[in-house]
Amino acid sequence: MAAGRERRAEADTFTARLKKQWHRARTGLRRSAVDYFRGDGSDWIALAGLLLTVPVIASTTLVNSVWCSPAALVLPIVAGGLLLRPASLLGLYAAAATALIVESVQLGPYTEGPSRVTPGVVLVVAACGFFGLLIAQFRSRVGVPWRRGGTMLFDLRERIRVQSKLPKLPLGWHREMALRPAGGQSFSGDFVVAARTNGGRTLEVVLTDVSGKGMDAGSRALLLSGAFGGLLGSLPPHAFLPAANGYLLRQDWDEGFATSIHLVLDLDSGDYELFSAGHPPGLQLSAGSGRWEEKAAEGPLLGVYDGAQFDPVKGSLRPGDVLMLFTDGLVETSDRDIVEGIDRLTGEADRYVAGGFHGAAWHLIEAVARDVNDDRALLLICREGPAPARA
Repeated sequence: MAAGRERRAEADTFTARLKKQWHRARTGLRRSAVDYFRGDGSDWIALAGLLLTVPVIASTTLVNSVWCSPAALVLPIVAGGLLLRPASLLGLYAAAATALIVESVQLGPYTEGPSRVTPGVVLVVAACGFFGLLIAQFRSRVGVPWRRGGTMLFDLRERIRVQSKLPKLPLGWHREMALRPAGGQSFSGDFVVAARTNGGRTLEVVLTDVSGKGMDAGSRALLLSGAFGGLLGSLPPHAFLPAANGYLLRQDWDEGFATSIHLVLDLDSGDYELFSAGHPPGLQLSAGSGRWEEKAAEGPLLGVYDGAQFDPVKGSLRPGDVLMLFTDGLVETSDRDIVEGIDRLTGEADRYVAGGFHGAAWHLIEAVARDVNDDRALLLICREGPAPARA
């Protein structure tokens, strides 16, 4: 009992209470800062910090206006445009305007010497404030603070990449995919969704090319990849493209069409069906002859008209055969038609016939369409076996 009373007495001392209050204040401040940078909290911390910088800058200008020009007030204004909400930003602007008036009065007329508050300085500060307010209003209207904008874009990119991951195949099969967005961007209008269905016996892969390219098509590609991933395996193979076509029509986008190719491959027998919606044909390398054969299925673009039908083309992959699927950015440019592009692609692919196609997808894009300003995607499905003969 006595020991308990001593501990309570120690906890009730002034020093202990001060430490407790300091701990609570520090925890609350840290929690507010975390909420703020996540975009969930108030911006009072940033506002208080920027308001404190305004008199500091003004005082430094009055002490030495040569090294700290009156135009230095644009610094908290620019930072405020990135950090604050529009209502808080107006308070910062009022403080900056007050500081300019004080500097103008204390330094004297700009005609009497350099480093004074000139009309040009006022215009520069006002212009920065105007553009900062526009940025803050746009950010507020979108509802995504700048602090999370980069994180959200990174998350979207990673989601597309995860959804485009190909499932593992049984022994005797090899698959790989390479994707190259237009202009070196991180977002692409080309994407792949794939799944093992029928108890793992069947591989279904859908390669889609959304209208547009790069960042413009990235948001639509993300939406479609999620929708197509949900449809894949939930419907019979012959019903997938009609359902995808109906989904695009319901979106009512201005640029709402897409091309797609759907592979349904039996991993036991090697037999496959290839459905196409306005997509470039697939290419199959025959191990026996060493020649490439086009596999072109019939079907219109997705999102153009309702009731479209998609007729498959059938084939079989024997040991040593290779099936190659790609988007039009790989084989078609403004100065090269698709036939010439396919000839060039197959010519480059022949280099890998003897040594195998492991790691070939990325190198084929490099060799065939390295500097093309369009999204490019290439998918290889190989049934491993004896090395194919050269043509």
